[in-house]
Amino acid sequence: MHEVRLKAFAKINYALDIIGLRPDGYHDIGTVMQSISLADEVELRRSTQGFTLCLEPEVVEIGPPEQNTAYLAWKQLRRLTDEELPVEVTLRKGIPAGAGLGGGSADAAAVLLGLNEMFGLGLRMDELRGVEVGADVPFCISGGTALGEGVGEILTPLPAPPVHRLVVAKPPRSAATASIYRAYDRTQTESERYVLPVVSAVRSGSVSALAEAAGNGLAPVTRGFIPEVAALERELLALGALGASMSGSGTAVYGIFDDEEVARNASDTVDAPFIGVYDPVSCGVEIA
Repeated sequence: MHEVRLKAFAKINYALDIIGLRPDGYHDIGTVMQSISLADEVELRRSTQGFTLCLEPEVVEIGPPEQNTAYLAWKQLRRLTDEELPVEVTLRKGIPAGAGLGGGSADAAAVLLGLNEMFGLGLRMDELRGVEVGADVPFCISGGTALGEGVGEILTPLPAPPVHRLVVAKPPRSAATASIYRAYDRTQTESERYVLPVVSAVRSGSVSALAEAAGNGLAPVTRGFIPEVAALERELLALGALGASMSGSGTAVYGIFDDEEVARNASDTVDAPFIGVYDPVSCGVEIA
């Protein structure tokens, strides 16, 4: 195989609890994650040597190439397999950066799965999930609906959520995950607990229960830096969302809707540089 194309799906957090600070500086969390139909397109082509990254559109800011998750995934897989894996990777970005939607993790997951497919490496899903690139990458490899523990890498599959639509909006400003967690630590407060009610709601099959239970322990901190997050939550609720919350460390906000027309109207009404209507999906990466 000389070429493979994949869809790398974004994720939202129906719930995010901050459990505590670990000795290594990371945080133990509890979270319920959901893959959604918003996606990047990732294309891999065999090349003669090394790793080449192309970005479309070129104006998208994803940081230095050597820190890009797609490159880190390739580097770690080379180390694991002791193979050269010469490849050219093209990222067609649909997932906004700095949004808490897991775009970088989704790209890394797609690169791992794509390289495994293209070079016939024969690695199992659990082996790919064990490649250390980032905390959300194991989930983005599996996708669907899952409870995440530890730093998010310990995954327990959950039933698919009840049918609903998600209006996802991002304000102009982004949030740096590390900065938000440091600010959270400075508050010296314990975040509210959302995971257990959300897990119960998912298992119950009730959209209204899921919408009521959804929440994010980092949201108060991010709102303090970027008040537009709270404004988007209020606006989505005013436009008919059954519930609204922030994803990850922000700044993207989602509203849960049980009516297609109401969701489309909200998407058309809210003034945000990024906004759209999306569905929950059952996988993290799809080979096109």
